[in-house]
This record gives sequence, C-alpha cells and structure tokens, in this order.
Amino acid sequence: MKSRRRLEFLFAFILITTLYVAFFMETSTFITVFSLLLYAATIFIISFSIMLEERTPQHTLLWIYVLVFFPLVGYLFYLYSGQLYMKGYLFQSMRRKNREEWKRLMKQEDDPDVSFLQDGQMRFAEFSIHSALTPMSTSSKATILKNGEETFFEIKRRLMKAKKFIHMEYYIFRSDRLGKEMIDILISKAKEGVEVLFIFDAAGSLTLFSEDIIKMEKAGIQVRAFSPLKYGFFNQKFNFRNHRKIVIIDGEVGFTGGLNVGVEYLGEDSEVGFWRDTHLSLKGEAVYTLHTIFLLDWEYISGQHVLDDYRCYRHTVHDHTLDGAVQVVGSGPDTQQGIMGDFYYSMISSAEQSIWIATPYFVPDEAIRTALRVAAAKKIEVRILVPEINDSFLTQYASRSYFSELLRYGVEIYSYKKGFLHQKIIIVDGNLASIGTANMDMRSFHLNFEVNVFLYGTSSIRDLVAHFEEDMKDSVKISPVQFYKRGLLERSKESFARLFSGVL
Repeated sequence: MKSRRRLEFLFAFILITTLYVAFFMETSTFITVFSLLLYAATIFIISFSIMLEERTPQHTLLWIYVLVFFPLVGYLFYLYSGQLYMKGYLFQSMRRKNREEWKRLMKQEDDPDVSFLQDGQMRFAEFSIHSALTPMSTSSKATILKNGEETFFEIKRRLMKAKKFIHMEYYIFRSDRLGKEMIDILISKAKEGVEVLFIFDAAGSLTLFSEDIIKMEKAGIQVRAFSPLKYGFFNQKFNFRNHRKIVIIDGEVGFTGGLNVGVEYLGEDSEVGFWRDTHLSLKGEAVYTLHTIFLLDWEYISGQHVLDDYRCYRHTVHDHTLDGAVQVVGSGPDTQQGIMGDFYYSMISSAEQSIWIATPYFVPDEAIRTALRVAAAKKIEVRILVPEINDSFLTQYASRSYFSELLRYGVEIYSYKKGFLHQKIIIVDGNLASIGTANMDMRSFHLNFEVNVFLYGTSSIRDLVAHFEEDMKDSVKISPVQFYKRGLLERSKESFARLFSGVL
C-alpha cells in the first residue's frame, strides 16, 4: 500500500513539474512539447486507473472531466475526496483480524428462537444476520433515552455505581462543564480501583484539553486518541473518523446513540438552542456485542490484546417475558464497505405499511433514494424528518437537493423547527427500528466507524414511535408546490452542495 501512495505522489509531482516547465519556464519548444505530452500521458494513466475502480459510469466520467479541465487541482481534489470510498485498503489488516474475531467471539451454542418475527422483520433479519456476523439476542433489554438531560443523568448514575471497569468511546468529548463532570467521575472511579479505558476521536475531540488528558492519565486512566491527525494526513486516515459513542460499565450495561459529550447536547449552547437527540441503554447479551466493538477499537489503537480478558462478562436478562430481539451492528472501513447503507436499504425495502426516518444529515445514495421512491409509489407511508437549520452549509443544501425527486413520488418531508434535530432513527411498520450513530449520508456509509442497534418488535419501539409523533408536532410539512417554486439562487446552492455529497 505504501507503493501505491508513493505512486500517487509521484503523479502529483509529475503534474506540478510539467505544468511549471510548460508555462512558467523559458525553455525550448521541444522541452515544452515534451512536458505537455508527459502531462497528458499522466492524466491518461490516472483516468485509466479510475476506470478500473468499478465506479458507476457517471462517477467515472465526472472524475475524468475534473482531471482534464482542472489541471493539478483536479487531481489533488481526487486524491483527498474522489477516492475516499475506495480507501478501504488502509484498514485491510484490521478488517481481516476483526472478521475472524467476530466469528470466534460471537459464536452461539444455540440460535435464538425468532419464530415470533413478522414477515418484514424476518426478511430484514435474514439479511442482517448474514451480513453483520453479529447475533440477534432475545435475552436483552433496550431502553430509549430522550435528549441530553435524561441520557447524561442515567450515564452518570451508572458510572457512579461502577465496580470493575468503565470503557468509554466518543467522537466528540469537550472540556466544558459536562465534559469536566464526566472526567471527574472517571477519575474518582479510577482512584477507587476501577479500570477505565477511554477513547476519543482526534478530529472530533479537538476541544478536549491536553491538561484534562494528562489529569486522567495521572489518575491511572488509560487514554487513547483514535487516528491522530499528525499520523494520517499523507495516507488519508485523517478522513476516516471514529463516530461511535459507546459506554460500557462492568459488562452489565451499555450506552450508545446520537449524543456526544458537550453542553450543546444539553441545549445549553445559545447559538445552537434546543438539541433534540435520542440515546439507548442496553442490558443483557447485546452489551457483550457492543463491548466487543469497543474492545476491537481499543486493540487497534493500543496494540494490547484484551478481547479474551472480558469474555466472562456475557450476561443475559433473566426473569423477563419475551420482548422482541436486539442486534448490535458495527460498521466502518474495517467492515464491508457501505454495509450500513445496505442495512438502511434492507430496512426500507422490507416495509409494508410505513417508513419513518429522522436524521440530521440526509444525503442518501442512489439505492436508498430508489427504495424510498418505490415504497412511496406502493402507497407505503414514507416520512422523513430533518432539521430546519443545519450546522453545515453544504449539508443543508445537499440534503435539500434530494427533496424534489422524493416529493414527486409522494414522500412526505418534514422540517423540524423547535431546535437542532440530531437523532438517527428509522422506524419501519412500527415494529422494526434502528437507532445509533450512523447518519443517512455517504460519510457514515463509507468513511466513519459507526455502531447501530436494530430492534425487532421490542417494547422500546413504542417509545420511539411516540417520540417521533411528538417531534412531528414541532415540525412543518414541506409543500411540494411551494418547494418547486423556490428561486434560482436556492437551486444553485443545492446543485453546488450536491457536488460534495460523496464526502458529506
């Protein structure tokens, strides 16, 4: 793989040199012509390599046009955005190792009885079990946590009860009031002898102060940064971020969902305002799967071999009536490329009555757009809930660029106005649901490390349905007629932003 990177930079050097010689140096006609021919040959070789990457014809032609009409700049843009989803080779060794570990650790003596699943749930389950290598559990309990206040109250309450270990992983962890409260709890538990492992994403957690990291380490907490920026620029690893939010306490309870650690997630940032989000707590067998995802991340960044040390922490929920099934799925460059997008597509395709989606970043690929259009054409109720104002210009308008084709087929799109909607929820037929960290965009599908929990007929789905209906009251349905009347400026912004869909 190092040879490929050397070749990429060699091509960049040739392009820079030939353009400089041809246009900025006083030299002979022969050298000028030779430089231009060498430049053209290099562009041809790069274009041919793009053709071999098995992209869609549209994407292949698009990048060839960029290379031809935007000399040098086009190639640099291709290196750092156009081939991102092809960069899975950066994690090939991690992918091979993780796949073997999943097969070994997730092996069950007996498959759970899932005969209670309905037709749509069963179709999705057959796909998910085969694709994810993670089991469905009928001995787990999922509890929905609404918004930051409820979520962090419960997380801090459980952290204070920790006796053996706390394993924590966040994309964004800030050194603000909430972050320092969490750090103080971790430090106090570490001083009590509780093992604390802490992972933060190096890009997402730029506002985690170094003095807080040193403070934790002095207390005995093992702290690791995922993909430090200084090591990832030239091989593009800086583009692949760990977007997971995981907390495991004593192997008995686990937390995941949309909420990072920062006061804005409590609605205390005056610029952001009210923050609408959803988190989840797990008990039972599913905690072991969530924990394994964390431990694989820990082994990758620390070099320690710890998976087998925690195999004994595999609990089941006893003395409870059957409450559906739970499946935890991790995705990212260490798994099959685009697997979370495949899960979302499969969920949507299994629908018979309704599809409800809430996402802050709506940049669907062609397969998901087709599935939504087909579902709406079959008179299945399709509702998509997005924030009125996004935290990114490109995402805001890239999302809106997809509205026209969906509205035309009868998809209902709602704009959430109470504040910023950040939850990542899909509910199908009121009995199948997904909640987790993955947005409905290309970055979550191809670039980020994510984790989602899929719920099959659990009582917790009723809470998701009730919360979605409450959110609808704080939303406005986008009128197809009014949307089609938007001005040329708005359409231009959408078209421009859509060009960057592949990296949003």
